[in-house]
Amino acid sequence: MAEIAASVVMKLRKMSGQGMMDCKKALVETGGDIEEAMALLRKKGLATLAKRAGRETTEGRLVCKKDAEGKTAAMATLCCETDFVAKSDDFIAAADALGEYMLACDSDEGAEGIVETAVDGRKFSEVLTEAVSKTGEKIEVGDFTKYSVPDAGVIGTYVHFNNKVGAMVQLEADTGEVAKSLSSVASDIAMHITAIKPVAVDSDSIDPAIIEREKEIAAEQMKNKPANIIDKIVEGKMKKFFKENCLVEQPFVKDDSKTVAEVLAGAAKQAGGEAKIKKFIRFEIG
Repeated sequence: MAEIAASVVMKLRKMSGQGMMDCKKALVETGGDIEEAMALLRKKGLATLAKRAGRETTEGRLVCKKDAEGKTAAMATLCCETDFVAKSDDFIAAADALGEYMLACDSDEGAEGIVETAVDGRKFSEVLTEAVSKTGEKIEVGDFTKYSVPDAGVIGTYVHFNNKVGAMVQLEADTGEVAKSLSSVASDIAMHITAIKPVAVDSDSIDPAIIEREKEIAAEQMKNKPANIIDKIVEGKMKKFFKENCLVEQPFVKDDSKTVAEVLAGAAKQAGGEAKIKKFIRFEIG
C-alpha cells in the first residue's frame, strides 16, 4: 500500500466529508491524486445509490423556502431510508442546500427538474450523490411544488416541528396593500391545512366523480328509508362531507367558532379589502 501523508488524507476528508479510512483508500487507489480520489468517492456514492435503488424512502425532511421578496415559495420532501440518517448532519446539510435549488428550478413541480438544476455550477444530483456516499442510504427528492404570486398575492407556509409534514397556501387579495397585511393569517391557514388535512379549497374544487360516489354511498346507507326523505338525508350527509373536507368550510383550527373562510374574510376586511384562497398543497413524509 502506497504511503499517503496524513495531511493529504485530512485535506480530502474536508473536501468530501467522507471518513478517514475511505479517504485514505481512495488516495491509495489513485496514487495520491486528490482530484481523482474525489471522483472515486463520488462514484462510490453513485454505486451505493444504484445498489439501493429498490429501497423504500419513508423517512426524511420537509424543506420549505421563500425568496427575499416573499413572492415565490417552494416546498419539497427530501427522503431517505431511516430516521437515524434523516437526523444526521450530512442529510440536514443536503436538505438545507435543497432550498436554494427549489427556488432556482425552472419547473414548478416534479422532482426531476430539481435534480438537474444547477446552482453556482453544481447540479443537485451531485449534492445527492455525495449525501448518499456519506450516509450509505438511498436519498431522493420526493414531492415538489413552487408557487409564485403577483403583488396582490401572498403565500403562507408552515412546517411542523418534526420536519415531516407541512403546507403551503396561496391567497389572492384585491390590492397589494391588503395582501401585505395577510401574511400572518396566511401562515395560520397553512398551519390549519397541516393539522386538519382538507381535500380541496371548496366544493367546486372536488372531483365531481368523488361527490357522486359520496352521494351513492349515502343513498345506499339509507336505502331502507322512505323515498321522500332519502334526498334530505343525503343532502345533510353531503353538507357534513363538505364541512369536513373543504378548506373554506372547515372550523378554523385556532378558533373553531369560525370557518377558515370567515377568518380570512375578517382579516381582509380589517385591512380594507377582500381576499380568497386560490390553492394549497400539503406534503407529509412516511
